[in-house]
Amino acid sequence: MVNKYESGDTWVVKVGSSLLSSDGAGIDKALIDNWVAQIARLRNLGKKIVLVSSGAVAVGAKRLGMTSRPTSLHELQAAAAVGQMGLIQVYETAFQRFNILTAQVLLTNDDLLSRKRYLNARNTLTKLMHMNTIPIVNENDTVVTDEIQFSDNDSLAALVTNLINADSLIILTDQPGLLSEDPIANPSAKLIKEASASDPAILRVAGKSSVAGVGRGGMLSKVNAAQIAGKSGASTVIACGRSEGVLIDIQAGNMPGTLFRSEKEAVIARKQWLASLRSSGTLILDQGACDQLTSKGSSLLPVGVKQSIGEYKRGDAVTCCNESGREIGRGLINYGSGQVLKICGKPTSEIEGQLGFISEEELIHRDNFVLLG
Repeated sequence: MVNKYESGDTWVVKVGSSLLSSDGAGIDKALIDNWVAQIARLRNLGKKIVLVSSGAVAVGAKRLGMTSRPTSLHELQAAAAVGQMGLIQVYETAFQRFNILTAQVLLTNDDLLSRKRYLNARNTLTKLMHMNTIPIVNENDTVVTDEIQFSDNDSLAALVTNLINADSLIILTDQPGLLSEDPIANPSAKLIKEASASDPAILRVAGKSSVAGVGRGGMLSKVNAAQIAGKSGASTVIACGRSEGVLIDIQAGNMPGTLFRSEKEAVIARKQWLASLRSSGTLILDQGACDQLTSKGSSLLPVGVKQSIGEYKRGDAVTCCNESGREIGRGLINYGSGQVLKICGKPTSEIEGQLGFISEEELIHRDNFVLLG
């Protein structure tokens, strides 16, 4: 029996191609309407949700008259360009019934490897959620190359989970969850109700599962995604998207699929990641700023910075020191070194006057800072 599952307030919900495309026969609008109605209920319960949706290539291939999933990069990109339009229109119409705004966000692996674009993507998704909008994320298949391609949208969903520090990753698929064996070869295969996301044995079990459908990811990719999400402290649920009320059941703690528990606490995992980053520069802070960071967990504002040392770009990790030179912490900077030189020691109200624009009110947001001293 699965112990009570606390799903947290921020979810990433990933929907697979085999569900969306109704097994290759076009978009399953009724099923999308069902998920959207559940998401609307979850929002009323205070959940913040990012939707990662596959299906653009499958939908586009159908519209273009292709009888199977294309294999060449340019055919994939053409199918994605056609399919993404139809897919987003269906989502937008479904969410409009509940007066919920949606936003399309297309990412490449390169966006999350570049710390500047990583920070931009994180800030954009966070802002969209704060504005009560549902971000709908997909890989930017139209411009992606082999070198910057995600292995599949399961991996993309896991990385988005890490990106926004989500509590839970929910992967909806056409399978009931992780089974002990391939159900085609052994109809008596058992559903595994719970596992540790860090257990390497689950990869061997997942490798026995059948891999079918119109997308790239099978059960092995979903378990890999659970392990990626687990490293940032998020738990993962793999469940059948066709099950009635599947998202509501998960929220209620009634596990309809397989739960992969993370052994890390989310905040600790992110702080460990921040602490491991190589520092590109140093900020010398006055005593007031040091007190705000160490005692109150506040963000770092320009007014508290006395000196900027080194050259760094937006999104780089920088070291924060007191006036004696002792490191007190490290964080991701919202402005480049040239811009910081112009605004350090000044109140937030003067940022736009000094730079001609304002990106963020703080130099380092508290969520992107870790105490080290």
